[in-house]
Amino acid sequence: MADFGIAYAATHYSIPPAEMGAWAEAHGFESLWLGEHSHIPTSRKTPFQTGEEVPEYYKHLFDPFIALTAAAAVTSKLKLGTSVCLVAEHNAINLAKTVATLDRVSNGRFLLGIGAGWNAEEMADHGVEFKNRWKVVRERVLAMKEVWTKEVAEYHGKFVNFDPMWCWPKPQRAGGPPVLMGGWSKSAPRRIAEYCNGWLPLDVGYTGGGGCADLAGAIEAIKTAAAARGRSMDEFEFTVLTGYEVAPAGGLEARIRELLKLGFKRVVFMGAADPREQREVLDRYAALIRKFV
Repeated sequence: MADFGIAYAATHYSIPPAEMGAWAEAHGFESLWLGEHSHIPTSRKTPFQTGEEVPEYYKHLFDPFIALTAAAAVTSKLKLGTSVCLVAEHNAINLAKTVATLDRVSNGRFLLGIGAGWNAEEMADHGVEFKNRWKVVRERVLAMKEVWTKEVAEYHGKFVNFDPMWCWPKPQRAGGPPVLMGGWSKSAPRRIAEYCNGWLPLDVGYTGGGGCADLAGAIEAIKTAAAARGRSMDEFEFTVLTGYEVAPAGGLEARIRELLKLGFKRVVFMGAADPREQREVLDRYAALIRKFV
């Protein structure tokens, strides 16, 4: 049986996170996902992923961890994920505590989708050079895992460095919440195999905005990289983001069945591009998933 989630833009004019969480759980969705941008610099040379102007709501996004905590407070089964957390824009120790706290207050329902981001100016404001973004992500994830799993944690790298320390809470789940790598690149299989627990790509229709053009080939590449590290595929979760606007000619229902055959266990629907149009799209998704019960 497939699991279905909703990813949406939480802003001051969209559906409030608590209301969205309660609605999603009541309508049979397994998970709720929120993206992240701390800010959008007004002076920017970095092009948006699609080549168009940055959507207005990108400037207005809520902090995903606080918003997901609000959703956690009014739900009991709904899983809560980031799609994605821009790890390079966080202090590793602070992020480790934030993630562990959310995992605790939600009774182990948190899923950490991660990415490095595309906006060089945004990263620069956080002290990260664009060329180093994935190196920074790697060290911060590895450092967080040390914090989550060790009574006395320490980490010594180029971008993260701290001596032995105590830091609580520890996540509800042993080892911490699943870390799912967002997006795709030729280096993704290696990164996923080294420090992640799964993959969270955009469907092929999102190729202008970071989608993966060959999902089947990518899964095989991840399997190969995992085997080289002695890891079983049972350790990995495969989640994909899709939606009506990118469904091929056969329609979204047919596309979902194709994605499930490829090995994805969770399908997350992208909400309406404009947060003010969310409710109509959500009702369509709720009707769709009933066909898979």
